[in-house]
Amino acid sequence: QVQVTESGGGLVQAGDSLRLSCAASRRTGSNNAMGWFRQAPGKEREFVATISWNGAYTIYADSVKGRFTISRDRSSGTVYLQMDSLKPEDTAVYFCAVGRKSVGSRSQTDYAYWGQGTQVTVSS
Repeated sequence: QVQVTESGGGLVQAGDSLRLSCAASRRTGSNNAMGWFRQAPGKEREFVATISWNGAYTIYADSVKGRFTISRDRSSGTVYLQMDSLKPEDTAVYFCAVGRKSVGSRSQTDYAYWGQGTQVTVSS
């Protein structure tokens, strides 16, 4: 079983930046895509971004494109989500997930292991 741990959440104001980090209990991510999802209160969990095993291929949700950047450090196995120009509607619990394949997708079923999530709150 792979444990996935997110960190870096917090309370910020609209327009601020925040960087989330994700680490797996073992170096699973070296050959797997990684993804970020989020769930706002009263809403279903939704796709945010994904990055391929080698970092060459990324996909973003339209709602975060141009503001969020996903990246990975293969030497440490850490995946990051840099969030800039944050908006109140970005408020959610953010989840990191390990993909089943080397290239990820928007579909949650393509991810095998999930973290417990980290809260991001953006005040107006």
